[in-house]
Order: sequence, then structure tokens, then C-alpha cells
Amino acid sequence: MANSAHSAVAAGVQRFSYPAVYVLGFIPAVWTFHLAVTDQLGADPLKVLERSLGLWALRFLIVGLAITPLRRFANVNFIRYRRPIGLLAFAYAVLHVTVYMWLDQGLDAGAIWKDIVKRPYITVGLLSFLVLLPLAATSNSFSIRRLGPAWQRLHRWVYLAAAAAALHFAMLVKSLTAEPLIYAGLVCGLLAIRLLPKQARPVRQRPVLAATD
Repeated sequence: MANSAHSAVAAGVQRFSYPAVYVLGFIPAVWTFHLAVTDQLGADPLKVLERSLGLWALRFLIVGLAITPLRRFANVNFIRYRRPIGLLAFAYAVLHVTVYMWLDQGLDAGAIWKDIVKRPYITVGLLSFLVLLPLAATSNSFSIRRLGPAWQRLHRWVYLAAAAAALHFAMLVKSLTAEPLIYAGLVCGLLAIRLLPKQARPVRQRPVLAATD
């Protein structure tokens, strides 16, 4: 019974297409922008919109990093979806930064710079975004072939991006509430798994923004 259930899950995973992952992945963004346009985000809609998009970027980073442990401990293989999940994380990060720079700061470079200097959590968030840039740019088969072994070393930086994103959120909240602690705990746990001795680790897999074909 267990084997048949696992086979059914595996078959379902294989049938699930890339476009479906992107469509489902962008539903939160579409819905949040809809709420913003229809004035349903409360007294400070810009803050809610900006924070929601950033949170979804962090969530997709965590989901992508969890794919290898899931295969190791639950024997469920989502490796082929790591690229779209990673690119969804980057897309939400771009939306998050765009809302901040455009809608919040009006593309005022001076105001943005002052904000970065004044608020350390923005500096940490910017670090996470800058780390994701080269990972997203090289998340394709051409880059894998072109960079060779250096590609895998580059994509290990996704762990820094996830850790910085979790820290950014915790610093933004400015209190030890359950939500930032949960995200920080998940990232720390995934990092701890990655740091296990080689003999205890699963076969090395591509990081969150990796190509899978």
C-alpha cells in the first residue's frame, strides 16, 4: 500500500509541468496586487504589498532549499522543479525591490541611499538580492556548460541569500514573534543539513536556482 501511494505521488510529480509551477507560483503576487489596487490591504497598503512580496521570495527560497532533504528523508523527488522554484524566488525579490524603490521611494537615488545607510535591515536585504542576481542569470543549461565546476561553487551562495533574507525579515519585524523565528529556524535547519559530514549527506544536488535538464 505504501509503495503504491509513493508511486502515485511520484507519477503526479513527473506529470506536473514547468508552466503550471509558474502559474501557481505567481497567484500570490496577482492576488496581492489585486488587493492593493482595490484598496483592501488596510491602512498602509504599500507596506503590506512590499512585505508580502518579500515574504514570498523567502518562502520560495526555503522551498527550493528543502528539495534535497525531502528527497533524502521522504523519498519524494522534486529536483526537476528546483529551477522554476528558484526563479520564482528571484521574481518575487525583484517585485519586492521594485515596489520599494519605485512606489515607496519614487526612484529617488538619494533617498534610497540614505535609507540603506540608516536602516541596517535594508542593507541586509539588498545583500540577499545582489547575491541572487548572478544565480538567476546563470540558472540555465548554457551557463552550466560554460562555467563548468565553477557553476556549482557559484550557486552555493544561495544559502547566504536565504540566510540574509531571513535575517532581513527578522530585523524588519523588530520583535521575537513566531513568524520570523519560524523562517529563521527553517533556514538554519536547512543550512545544518548542508553542513553534515559528507558520508552522512545525500548525493550532492544542484542548488535552488539550478537548471534541471
